[in-house]
Amino acid sequence: MNRAPYLGALALLLSLPLPGRAELRALDDPGLAEITGQGGVTLELETRLTLDRLTWTDEGALSVNGLRLSGPGDTSLDNLKITVDLAGDGEVLSHGFSEIARRAAAGQLDTADPDVAAALAEYALPGGFGRAFGAGDLVLHLGAIDYGDPTRLADFLRAVDFELAMDRVVTAGTEGNTDLFSDVLLQGYLGPTDLVVRNRASQTRTLANGNQVSGAELELDTHFEISDGHLNWDAADLILLFNFAAVRIEGLQIHNRRGDDTLGHFGMAHATAKLSRGTSAVSGHDGLSVHEVEFRGDIDMPVFKVGGTSIGNVQFTDFAITDTTMMVYGH
Repeated sequence: MNRAPYLGALALLLSLPLPGRAELRALDDPGLAEITGQGGVTLELETRLTLDRLTWTDEGALSVNGLRLSGPGDTSLDNLKITVDLAGDGEVLSHGFSEIARRAAAGQLDTADPDVAAALAEYALPGGFGRAFGAGDLVLHLGAIDYGDPTRLADFLRAVDFELAMDRVVTAGTEGNTDLFSDVLLQGYLGPTDLVVRNRASQTRTLANGNQVSGAELELDTHFEISDGHLNWDAADLILLFNFAAVRIEGLQIHNRRGDDTLGHFGMAHATAKLSRGTSAVSGHDGLSVHEVEFRGDIDMPVFKVGGTSIGNVQFTDFAITDTTMMVYGH
């Protein structure tokens, strides 16, 4: 065997100054345990997303034109931190407003504040702050890199600001094009957002409407606030109840600061949903089940124009979408 390369490497190592050699040390079993015992990955993210056109084509076409997600003023969307964990059985991981509960327990926030007290009651668990998960659950928690002053709730709630813009949402067919929405610009703040993939592929459950869904669900839970926005609602329905054709909305705000369901939301609107494979109890079709959908918030439209003329200020208080299930499949 030619030992020259090994002897050369040994000579190079011995020639290093003592501080350099001092960093090289063997790992015993306890040392290895300390390394392998660490879990999870943290991603610090800065981005700007643009999309010229997204089109779904069937007999006709539906297009979203000029989509942009960025920071305010078309800057980078920054100060984002995503933690990714594969949970152990019963492991408590960050979720929702668990960071506020952690600060409250440390005496950094006033527990006399009803929202703070609610967060402490919900997220302070024996194993830490957050929510307990099952073995193999994949948990993604989106928050901020820098929340500012740990004693100021306003800093926490304004840590991640965003801007969402769309030029047009349009349908196209043999008889021409129809704008559904146009000139959409929404500015606001993104609160705690969680994506959880449940490790229950071998299980199924029955929803209240009889649909069978897989236990391997994708769960979405998010808090957010729209602080300012405008859009043209050219030809569309709101949850199949209100037709808002030829409507212009300015100064749009979506939050949760009024009414009876504000507790624990810190003034932010809240949305949740679960997605999984499912089977319809009515038609028997297999498809994508979107279930346990919920939205709660207040909506302010200080400038509400119909046909170019303002009809005044329109407000929704305690606007809630609940008990909503959809089964999506091709036909």
